[in-house]
Amino acid sequence: MRQVTLPDGTVLPALGQGTWRMGEDPARRRQEVASLREGIERGLSVLDTAEMYAEGESERVVGEAIAGLRERAFVVSKVLPHNASRRGLPLACEGSLARLGVERLDLYLLHWRGGVPLEETVEALERLVEQGKVARWGVSNLDVADLEELGPALARCATDQVLLNLEHRGAGFDLLPFCRARGLPLIAYSPLGQGGRLLANRRLAALAAGRGLSAAQMALAWVLGQEGVLAIPKAATPAHLRANAAAAAVTLTAEERAALDAIFPPPTRKRPLAMI
Repeated sequence: MRQVTLPDGTVLPALGQGTWRMGEDPARRRQEVASLREGIERGLSVLDTAEMYAEGESERVVGEAIAGLRERAFVVSKVLPHNASRRGLPLACEGSLARLGVERLDLYLLHWRGGVPLEETVEALERLVEQGKVARWGVSNLDVADLEELGPALARCATDQVLLNLEHRGAGFDLLPFCRARGLPLIAYSPLGQGGRLLANRRLAALAAGRGLSAAQMALAWVLGQEGVLAIPKAATPAHLRANAAAAAVTLTAEERAALDAIFPPPTRKRPLAMI
């Protein structure tokens, strides 16, 4: 499996596991936990969650999944903007640690930019690192200008998590090159899109079928083929997890990449960073 390297030298698999909307339905909880555990067993060690997801229940699902497997899991969580103050961030972190059942987060991200000054949030994040509550910190949904605003602290930022898939390629115009030049990997959330429109594209499905793949596998293979990008699709069932894992072994040809560019044209100018 392709790998990405964080600025501190930590090497991670380029395919991880997202958990948005996990924990919302108790009837699905057992399958969700089983899927995450199988992913860890298959080397998909990065588990991404957030205090916002299912009002903390997603973190509890992750906590159940990593029980007995903590040393093999790289746990990422995110703090809501209104909790990202000097006073609020330590409390939010303690809440996430308790729900996850861990003593330290491997990576803690600002979920998106809010009213708290970035400088204050970074100061609070770095204090958590000093205290051993967080191994490293990063951001999410921040564009080039926001990253530049971090100033010298950008060198200590581990990643920027953003929306990136065949439908939403805006980050590839300037944000991805900016981050590559600084050795800062992107984490691509919703790499398969939302609402099913991307995977329902008939031209994508036909192209994928010609390779013996599903539309989802080809779409995921495209994201995984971007240098310096770690993708975190959600797989709520073990079968879905296995299909995602298979996509990690796919290398698209130049002809397939060109065909995808024709279906989903790359951006030709700067666009506002898309978010969902």
